[in-house]
Amino acid sequence: MTITAPRAGFRYADLRPLMSELTGDEKHSAAATSTLDVLWVLYDQILSVDPRRPDDPDRDRFLLSKGHGPMAFYAVLTAKGFLDPAELARFGEFDSRLGFHPDRVLAPGVEIGSGSLGHGLPLGLGLRAQGRTRPRVVVLVGDAELDEGSNHEAIQVAGRWGLGRLTTVVVDNSSSSTGWPGGIADRFAREGWAAHTVDGRDHAALREALADTHHDRPLAVVAQVEPKEL
Repeated sequence: MTITAPRAGFRYADLRPLMSELTGDEKHSAAATSTLDVLWVLYDQILSVDPRRPDDPDRDRFLLSKGHGPMAFYAVLTAKGFLDPAELARFGEFDSRLGFHPDRVLAPGVEIGSGSLGHGLPLGLGLRAQGRTRPRVVVLVGDAELDEGSNHEAIQVAGRWGLGRLTTVVVDNSSSSTGWPGGIADRFAREGWAAHTVDGRDHAALREALADTHHDRPLAVVAQVEPKEL
């Protein structure tokens, strides 16, 4: 497995300072910080991606469906060599590659344009439709985003098709207005997914859960973090 190497001197402890360079979208700071630990574990220990070959057809795909508040995503991409640190200070400017919603045609390492919720998981089924079975696809969604009907349909289809290279990470900061009776992991499990609920700040627990893949069924990891302040 090819894991991205950090730029010289960049480690997990540098992510928040990198995020502090991204200003102008503070209203979505909670959406960003809720994903920080999951993103780091994915790019540091799980995903097979290489900033030198961002278009490798056999690379793993990470889809940030929770595209509002991408500051943590940009910070991790910077730490892992996809972005130049100098770009962070120009976040959201007219001719910047780093928009308030990530754009796959502008920023290297970004697989989908996102921010309009509910699209990432359906798009995550697309590689199988293209006949590619080796790359792993990891989709990050928020708990409130699961209220979108498109996600319900994708969860059902992935379970029925037994898409073993598909993983959904649900960052649960209790922001859903309706909630999931019985728990989020139970909803996935009932549709045939392997499912785990872990502390979304515990790197060892996240890594263990994300590594528990099965060839014949998709994986859901619910990463619980501190509730969003209202």
